[in-house]
Amino acid sequence: MTSPTLLLEVRHLRVEFPTRRGTLLALDDVSFDIAPGEILGVVGESGAGKSLTGAAIIGLLDPPGRIASGEILLEGRRIDNLPYEQMRRIRGRQIGAIFQDPLTSLNPLYTIGRQLVETITTHLGLSTAQARKRAIELLEETGIPAAAQRIDQYPHQFSGGMRQRVVIALALAANPKLIVADEPTTALDVSIQAQIISLLKRVCREQGAAVMLVTHDMGVIAETCDRVAVMYAGRLAEVGPVAEVIHRPAHPYTAGLMGSIPAMDEDRERLLQIDGSMPRLNAIPLGCAYNPRCPKVFDRCRIERPDLMTVEGTQAACWLHSVQTELAR
Repeated sequence: MTSPTLLLEVRHLRVEFPTRRGTLLALDDVSFDIAPGEILGVVGESGAGKSLTGAAIIGLLDPPGRIASGEILLEGRRIDNLPYEQMRRIRGRQIGAIFQDPLTSLNPLYTIGRQLVETITTHLGLSTAQARKRAIELLEETGIPAAAQRIDQYPHQFSGGMRQRVVIALALAANPKLIVADEPTTALDVSIQAQIISLLKRVCREQGAAVMLVTHDMGVIAETCDRVAVMYAGRLAEVGPVAEVIHRPAHPYTAGLMGSIPAMDEDRERLLQIDGSMPRLNAIPLGCAYNPRCPKVFDRCRIERPDLMTVEGTQAACWLHSVQTELAR
């Protein structure tokens, strides 16, 4: 892809957390892009850096976290170095955010309707009556029954799943070009999950919006996404079309993730598991960060860090493919 066709470009992103005992490297040289109308899934274990990547993109890194180097471009315009007020306007109008915990996204002192109407009038310039009508439509689209009556209720009067649907409505309120969705369907039952997935797909199809979908649910990834990025210890392990990554994983870590998912067409007594755990930020090993847990590790993995390499339709940061390329020659 060339830059004019891309909505979001993340280039060599590095995020650090300074501490008394030294600087912790949370994201290390992360690069990817998303085209208009595309849904990119980001998966990995807890602590892999998925949510942190989303927070860096929308300019909401918790202090003392900071972007140490790299660039984030939205429609070719760099946004990672903008002043707070400029970024706040972009965050509401051009980038929508769906957070994992709806309680942190909603003001408990204001009604749902007031929060939606305020967002819509601020960014779209509609009258209060027009904004209220759109707010009710958004609530209906996200699966809230009797939206015209419930719009004047407060967040505490909604269940957790209902609050999450309100957060999704808020994210879509200003017709953003990019939606960063952090576990948007975690608190929802299966039927509402399907409704939200359908809504995200329609927004992409009809508005040309792009979605960065952070999730641990491979079922949601398979159903929703065009491409998937697999993260491990703050780095990208594999990036590629969702069918390729799921059915023909090129990185041993991805293969381990896929092997731990129950398959309907297989009769297995035990699921596969990845031994060990994600390394702490102050104890990331040399070379490939996955090498202590990798069943295919060899000497080079413990010394040199691999970059993403093109492997039959996908990209994987694994020295196995360097060996295969050399043997093919």
